Amino acid sequence: MSEKGEHPLYFNRELSWLAFNRRVLDLCSETSFPLLERLRFLSIVGNNLDEFFEIRVAGLQQQLESGVLGVGFDGLGPREQLRRISAITNAMNSDEYSCWTDELLPALRKEKIFFKTPKECSPSEKAWLKNYFEKGIYPALTPLSVDPAHPFPHLRNKGLYVLLSIANPKQRRASGEIAIVPVPPILSRVIRVDGDKPDEWKFVYLSDTIKHFAGELFPGYKVRNSAIFRITRNSDLYFDEEETENLLRTIENELHNRRKGAAVRLEIESCVSDAGLRTLVNALDLDPNFIFKIPASPLNLARLAVAYDMIERPDLKFPPYRPYTPPEFRNCRDYFEVIAAKDRLLHHPYDSFTPVEEFISQAASDPSVLAIKLTLYRTSRGSPIVSALKKAAENGKQVTALIELKARFDEENNIQWAKELEERGVHVVYGIVGYKTHCKICLVVRREAGGVLCRYAHLGTGNYNSKTAKIYTDLSLFTAKEQICEEVANLFNTLTGKVAEPKFEKLMVAPFCFHTKFIGLVRREAENARSGKPARIIIKVNSLIEQASIDALYEASRAGVKIDLIVRGICGLVPGVKGMSENITVRSIVGVYLEHSRIYYFENGGSPEVYAGSGDIMTRNMFKRIECLFPIDDPDIKARIVDEILYGLLRDNTFSSQLHSNGAYYRTRNMKTEEPFSAQKYFMELRQLEP
Repeated sequence: MSEKGEHPLYFNRELSWLAFNRRVLDLCSETSFPLLERLRFLSIVGNNLDEFFEIRVAGLQQQLESGVLGVGFDGLGPREQLRRISAITNAMNSDEYSCWTDELLPALRKEKIFFKTPKECSPSEKAWLKNYFEKGIYPALTPLSVDPAHPFPHLRNKGLYVLLSIANPKQRRASGEIAIVPVPPILSRVIRVDGDKPDEWKFVYLSDTIKHFAGELFPGYKVRNSAIFRITRNSDLYFDEEETENLLRTIENELHNRRKGAAVRLEIESCVSDAGLRTLVNALDLDPNFIFKIPASPLNLARLAVAYDMIERPDLKFPPYRPYTPPEFRNCRDYFEVIAAKDRLLHHPYDSFTPVEEFISQAASDPSVLAIKLTLYRTSRGSPIVSALKKAAENGKQVTALIELKARFDEENNIQWAKELEERGVHVVYGIVGYKTHCKICLVVRREAGGVLCRYAHLGTGNYNSKTAKIYTDLSLFTAKEQICEEVANLFNTLTGKVAEPKFEKLMVAPFCFHTKFIGLVRREAENARSGKPARIIIKVNSLIEQASIDALYEASRAGVKIDLIVRGICGLVPGVKGMSENITVRSIVGVYLEHSRIYYFENGGSPEVYAGSGDIMTRNMFKRIECLFPIDDPDIKARIVDEILYGLLRDNTFSSQLHSNGAYYRTRNMKTEEPFSAQKYFMELRQLEP
């Protein structure tokens, strides 16, 4: 607590994340959004919660089990955090299903889109569904009895199951027996029911269908009770890299173990019988606080994304947006000439990601290119960039791909990329032991006139992923500046070889100098403010939770520095507290696109410095990952980032919420006096006005 005991010094990370997911949930009731987009955001809320329980809640439960009960810098121990998480999640579940049943379902019905249970189907629909079950579902089912001869089965992480209480009607007063029917993961979780009206969309959930016809799996038995359930398991990876000779094989083995992790959450229909629930809880060894009874279908709202993809109603989705391609990149035959002339910036998804792919593709084909080096954290299936790297290796170029095998939930994809690239002759490396490689950098070495070797670099805030580049806001910088390219080369040498103490003057690279340089820049602003010089800080990040950095920002605020923070997700800093953070504002923008770019602005006494890159203000980003922040030196690009992007975001009053010292987020717009302004809409309109 603060000295007066009125405000906390820091907000808790986990509770701050739940507040972020609440802001995503608020979009599901955003009436300005097309109906199916609201449904899609509801699926995102569910998917977010899954990952939160798999990693964060699982970690807290492990702390309890291990007896490590120390508190974090926010003052909350694991037991108290788990108690609050349970209460908040229960409330969020209630609001999710209220939104689904009371808002979205009635609105969907008006558009002739129906989500039904089998009992709600018409006689003809029931007949169709029965036929579909017998021919398309029944053969794939495996009923599992639970009795002395059949031990309780292992249940998959996030798998769907039907829990049944069955009894033999021929035996008087027969006690109910427990059985479980796994829902096959290979089958679509949403079934479209054929009908005679082509303009209608009728859906039934796979799990509801199996539950409805489950009696057919146990001939001669009567189903007394049935309930759909799913469990969430601990999904983090645990191994000692320094004791691991083959990182690729170890991670493959750990992925197998992940599927067997301890159960951390049970979601089950509220109609479950007491006896059935007791059997399940005892078998899973679950904390009763993390049993969530769900009042309606579907049990897993994340599966609504399947329906979103199935429903061909473009009038109920966001209109397709065509990204802008700057003139210098249109039908560009020589990316190297364009980049050598001037640094270039792309603002995704408003600017097309295609130039990034074409830059690497041209490098792969250009006979003057000798080497290509690139980091891959997450990429998309059928990636043109991966194809270009394979082609470059086949063309005899020296190609190095640094693949992060521990990119959470993308490990299997990255293992596959690593194997495919190695087979084509690409030199694949996995970075520095003990650190995730999270930076987004590419370096191309080219022989030019007179035999001179020149370097060209691409540095970004987002992944080399054409799919996410359409929905994440990110920055891409192309440069041929000698010092930047030399330091990028030094960073690659550090990642692939041995450099005891790498030095970086222009770049801020974690874990080597990001934290110390950031603290230094913040303190310089504080000193400038004390000296009467212009002082200002604007930071846009995904998360802000590193204690020393927060303390430095508090110090700058006390010195009189005006600080505007745009933090999409987790924020541990408490703004607006007199004598501590009264000069700091924190806002979160959660809108159509996922705000993903990281931008750092420092007034520097009237000579502003601007950085962008991959690193957030988190302990893991500053000390446990390889991150890269790069300076924006070109005056035109700097002006665009500050005057267009940052100030556009600060003007937002449509999807912006401001964090208050009590931990609550409130919408920033005064409905009576302010006209709505959406930064994301503004950026789209600006690109449409460009020639």
